[in-house]
Amino acid sequence: MMATKTKEVKTQPVEITAEKITELFMRFCLENNRKPESVFLFAQHIGITEKEFYNHFASIDAIEKGVFVNFHNHAVLLISQSDEMAVAGFKDNLLAYYYTYFELLTANRSYVVFALKEDKNRLNGILKLKQLRTVFKTYISEESQGYLKAKSDRIRKVQQDALEEGAWIQFLVTLKFWIDDESLGFEKTDLFIEKSIRATFDLIDTTPLESVIDFGKFLIKEKLK
Repeated sequence: MMATKTKEVKTQPVEITAEKITELFMRFCLENNRKPESVFLFAQHIGITEKEFYNHFASIDAIEKGVFVNFHNHAVLLISQSDEMAVAGFKDNLLAYYYTYFELLTANRSYVVFALKEDKNRLNGILKLKQLRTVFKTYISEESQGYLKAKSDRIRKVQQDALEEGAWIQFLVTLKFWIDDESLGFEKTDLFIEKSIRATFDLIDTTPLESVIDFGKFLIKEKLK
């Protein structure tokens, strides 16, 4: 009886991209509960050469910092694809950004919590967000064009700087709230976002501060639990 010859199936090589390396890096961290010790060992682990790695990243830390920028870029892309957001104002676009960004964080919560809680030194966690801070403030600058109405260029510049830095601080506070949030579907984070954004814009617009008081009550209620 003649043996049948099986046809050899050739598999297509996986394209090495920055996104693929990032995905494999996140998986490595979660599976091993630590970061790769070196570029050499990580490249060997995922089956690429060091040269291929360095075509996309300068270091392991560069991947780590880029993760949060990738979330930002994806969030902005998703928002830009909405016809409604194309004609929306600064406040609505910012709300959409927050909701979208934190949905992406939730989809990757295990890694995000690992990355930001890995070091006991809180400064290290902030350093991982350094690149995000840059692109986030640029985004706020672009989205808020024309929003501030001060007649003096000097005053408007001061207001703009305060708006961008304040938005970043607000983002960090929201991130901390999300990390600690144990509500189903992180519904409290959604409520936090809605109330904090509304309160911020009321302060900017110097309109009645009912929403600021409402947001304060919400914070006190959550922290006293």
